[in-house]
Amino acid sequence: MTPAARLRTTILGCVLLALGSALAPAVADDQIATRFEMFGFAGIQVLTLHTRTEESGKRYAVSVDYKTEGMASLFVDLTTDAQVQGRIIAGSARPERFRDDTRRNGAQRHSRVDYRPDGTVIGSSTAPLPKPVTPQAAQGTIDNLTAYYRLERQLARTGSCGLSERVYDGRHGYDLIFTDAGQQALTPLGGQNFAGEAIACRMTRRDWVGFPNPEKGDETRRGTIWYARLIPGDDVLVPVRMRMDTPLGIVDGFLAELHSRAVNLRLMP
Repeated sequence: MTPAARLRTTILGCVLLALGSALAPAVADDQIATRFEMFGFAGIQVLTLHTRTEESGKRYAVSVDYKTEGMASLFVDLTTDAQVQGRIIAGSARPERFRDDTRRNGAQRHSRVDYRPDGTVIGSSTAPLPKPVTPQAAQGTIDNLTAYYRLERQLARTGSCGLSERVYDGRHGYDLIFTDAGQQALTPLGGQNFAGEAIACRMTRRDWVGFPNPEKGDETRRGTIWYARLIPGDDVLVPVRMRMDTPLGIVDGFLAELHSRAVNLRLMP
C-alpha cells in the first residue's frame, strides 16, 4: 500500500468513528456545539470535526461536519456534512430523516434515508454499492448518528455502555456494538487540557453478512471512546476523547471546544 493510500485509510477510518462518537446529548430545549481535533501518526493532524445537537420538546436533531486538514488534505481532500432529525421516545430516540453529503477529491456522493414509524426504511445513494442493502434487511434500522446519540443518553441514565444497534446509512449496513471498558482517570494529553473521571466504551463495527463491502479496508472496525460529565446536571455525558485502532495504527481524537447555555469550555487551541 502506498503512503497516500495508507493515509487515506487512516483518515476515512477516523472519520467513520468520529461521525457518531463526537455527539453530546443536549439537555431539554438546549443546543450543544463541539469541536474535535483528530491526530494520526506522529501527531499529524488529519481533520477537524464540528457537531451540533439540539433538543426541543420531544424532538432532536444532530448535525456533523468535518474536513481534512494540513498535510492530510494534500492526499485526500475530503469534506462531509451529515444530519439527522427524529423523535425522543421513552429511554431512547427514533430517527425520521437522515442525509449525508460527501465530497472526496472533487467527487460528490449524496445519501438519503427515511425511517418510517412502521419500521420501513427507504434509502438511496448516488454511489450505491455493487450489492445494495435490500429494504427487507434495512427494516427497523437507524442511522449512525442516532446510534451514538442513543448510547450517550443511555450512559447518562445508567452509566453502562452495553448496547448493540443495526445501522443503515443509505449505502452500508452494519452493526455497532458497544461494551464497557470501565471508569478511568484521564490526565492532560496531546495538547488537551482535561483531567477527570471518564467512562470508557469500546466500539466494534460488523458488516452485515450477505452484503459485501468493497470499502472495508478504509474503515475503522474498533475503538474506545471516553465520556465525562462536563455540563451541570446528571442527565448529560459528553465524549472527551477517542482512540481508534486503524490499519495504519492508532488515531486519537480530542474534544477541543464545548458550548451550551450552561457551559463555554475550551480545552485546546
